[in-house]
Amino acid sequence: MDKNTITGLALIGVIFFGFFWMNQPNEEQQKAQKRYQDSVSAVMEKTAKAQADAELEAKKAAQLFDENDSDSLKAAKLNSTYGVFAGAAIGKEEMVVLKNCNVNVEISTKGGYVKRVVLNQYKTYDGNPLVLFSGDESSLDLSLPVMGGNELNTADLYFKVSSLTDSSVVLSLPAGNGSSLNFVYTLPSESYMLDFDIKPINLGGVLKPAKDLNLLWKTKLKQQEKGRKFENRYAAIYYKLMGDGVEELSESSSESESVSQNMKWVAFKDQFFSSVLIADKSIKSADLTSEMAPENSSYLKYYTAEMVIPFNTQSNDEVSFRYFYGPNWYKLLKSYDKNLTGDNELELKRLVPLGWGIFRWVNQILTIPLFNFFGSFICNFGIIILLLTIVVKMILFPLTYKSYLSSAKMRVLKPEVQKINESISDDKPTERQQAMMDMYRKAGVNPMGGCLPMLLQMPILVALFYFFPTAIELRQQSFLWASDLSSYDAIVSWTADIPIISSTFGNHISLFCLLMTITNVIYTKVNMSMTDTGSQQMPGMKYIMYFMPLMFLFIFNDYASGLSYYYFVSLLITIAQTFIIRRFVDEDKLLKQIHENRKKPQKKSAWMQRLEDLQDQAKKQQNERNVR
Repeated sequence: MDKNTITGLALIGVIFFGFFWMNQPNEEQQKAQKRYQDSVSAVMEKTAKAQADAELEAKKAAQLFDENDSDSLKAAKLNSTYGVFAGAAIGKEEMVVLKNCNVNVEISTKGGYVKRVVLNQYKTYDGNPLVLFSGDESSLDLSLPVMGGNELNTADLYFKVSSLTDSSVVLSLPAGNGSSLNFVYTLPSESYMLDFDIKPINLGGVLKPAKDLNLLWKTKLKQQEKGRKFENRYAAIYYKLMGDGVEELSESSSESESVSQNMKWVAFKDQFFSSVLIADKSIKSADLTSEMAPENSSYLKYYTAEMVIPFNTQSNDEVSFRYFYGPNWYKLLKSYDKNLTGDNELELKRLVPLGWGIFRWVNQILTIPLFNFFGSFICNFGIIILLLTIVVKMILFPLTYKSYLSSAKMRVLKPEVQKINESISDDKPTERQQAMMDMYRKAGVNPMGGCLPMLLQMPILVALFYFFPTAIELRQQSFLWASDLSSYDAIVSWTADIPIISSTFGNHISLFCLLMTITNVIYTKVNMSMTDTGSQQMPGMKYIMYFMPLMFLFIFNDYASGLSYYYFVSLLITIAQTFIIRRFVDEDKLLKQIHENRKKPQKKSAWMQRLEDLQDQAKKQQNERNVR
């Protein structure tokens, strides 16, 4: 092809690409299109569910009855299969609604379990009502060992509404002769807790003698946030052991676990919301399973809890539970332990993963109180993060100053370090190191003095890394160009699946993450120039120092924009502090002070003495090898 042909094809390609780029739907159009698709899918799902239920009932009837069976024969077959619960085998599903300002709960008469939960104070990332689960996405099934018959499941039986008020409902499963199994649900006002009581009435002659019954709880965990991969990192099954701590299953892979100890509760947890089944007394044991859902699914995980609960079939003692359907909000979850001590403490606050050990303590003692304090009179969470960053940097400033001062002392001694490097050859590393240590000791300089302050800062930096992605207060809070500080802030996005890039980096570029990376590179350059002491470094160390900030671009691109924004502002303040400190630290005066220190009697620190002992030992071993 000649030059004109190539140019023409290139122009056509540019026009073609530009046309599709200019005509792609914007974010609002994409959201509107998704809402339309979701509504169509919801209608289709509801229709399909109704049809499936009808087919299931027809199939059940077909399995039990023949076409020519008389009514009496049908009744006999029902009695043979379901015994005293034959009257509950066939029926029509109805929904009972309990609601308050926080939550709407829909309870099905088929199975008597909670079938739909809507959190009224929250929305999904695309503006729809936040539905924790609906339809067949959740189920609860209690196994009943019927006397002289098969084991029945409450999920297959139809309850009757025997009592209904604005805040409570009693669902009854009649067993004849005044016997029944009642499920009682009570929803207090302004609460996320739903009381659930299982009340047996005269079932001693109906159920086989047993001290325990099996309770099966299942949920398909829906995607609620914009960033699926990021949300999945915080989704897992949690459980509280009686007299012990809170444990969890893996967030990153499918896992099953058998728990033989008594438990207080089991939680099906998402990043910001949870469904928790809390026992009034205990859950005796459980088999827990968390299964990863396919990538193209609207679900994140499939949760299953097969539990053994205390239930005396020969008495009328009720078994009480509570459901928590609500946000993983630390302040709210902590409030449920008010006035409770010892084994009675729920410790639901552990559903907020604030880090382990010292990192969690930092968040509980420092970060959350500061965050709540600023939030009490400021409604802009971008400003709150800025103020939090400033306070943290002020707290860490003495350590920053000490670290800089140590680096400055090392820097003014650079000419002496270079003289030692020139006077002692490379093949005598131990002798060279010994000479440097003697020089630092006489100058009163600790070569590790700049590292300790940095290490002391790490608990706060790591604690904030845990805090921001789990702070539900940031969810759907906007700041500048970021529409949601709890999710990524994409300035460029694409739908094409690019090998390696899409799986590791994602299909977008987050602006706060990009700014943080650029600022980190600048800070690395400034820091390296100020910490150049003349000592020899490993080959390629300079490039590794620049490589790490670039790695952060890949690591944090999917993370909460609030976290990237915090690191971005923190780095800017650190750079500013460095230049301000440098302006007020007179290095000539510092060098003069070091020379004065050399005239004073030298007193070795315990750390310096240990270091010298190690060097003497290394030198002795080197001499022994040379003799051999």
